[in-house]
Amino acid sequence: MVQVNIHEAKTNFSKLLTRVSMGEEIVIANRGVPIAKLVPLEQPSNDRSPTMGIDRGKVVIPEDFDEPIDEIIAAFYRD
Repeated sequence: MVQVNIHEAKTNFSKLLTRVSMGEEIVIANRGVPIAKLVPLEQPSNDRSPTMGIDRGKVVIPEDFDEPIDEIIAAFYRD
């Protein structure tokens, strides 16, 4: 674990955040006395991987699902 003083932390904050994002923990000290610790946030694990076709057969679309649309279109273009 690395310890930096407040001035160094303010000057190199973005670099410190990069190091923290790679898993490092950094202590910020005021005149050598630790006052805070930068630690990476735990990312929620995404154990679910998408499975193609998992809902196959659960939804049935009838052959005439768009017939009412054809009637509306015909009425719209009627002279």
